[in-house]
Amino acid sequence: MTEPQKRPAFEPPQRLLRPISADPDMKRPASTVAGTLLVLLRVIAGAVLLIEVAVHWSNDPGSLSPALADLDIDPQIASAGLATLIVAGGIVLLIDAMLAVLIFRGLNWPRVVVMTFSALSISTVFTAWWVQGQEVTLRTSLLSLALDILVLLALSSRSAAAYARRRERA
Repeated sequence: MTEPQKRPAFEPPQRLLRPISADPDMKRPASTVAGTLLVLLRVIAGAVLLIEVAVHWSNDPGSLSPALADLDIDPQIASAGLATLIVAGGIVLLIDAMLAVLIFRGLNWPRVVVMTFSALSISTVFTAWWVQGQEVTLRTSLLSLALDILVLLALSSRSAAAYARRRERA
């Protein structure tokens, strides 16, 4: 019995850029399933965050951020702000859930969109940490950061790319 070959730690660009063989009957790989589940976990985490914001929302802007403590905001405007936040967040979560379904079905463009937004999210957290000294903790951005990194790893795998591009013509 032959042992599977290990992949080298560094692969030449010519090998990485070689087209992936297209197999229209390819079974859904575990990396695609894992990526879909991670995107859905990200949606659930976002829904929990929106619920927490709605439950703990007060009409005092200082409770949200010390920078807003000096502002005198009308309670009706604060309520409208909460409603806008919940609706906008819900729409974003709905779009994310729809992208997860499309990824599971094997489309390539939602996989690329989700990976792009994950990379932007990771970059945003890094920039906030680097420039503003914002801590990465469980209460702030650790959960979303971890999910974004795992989504990026799962959906950027060769098997996920091959599955998403299995019907493309050469």
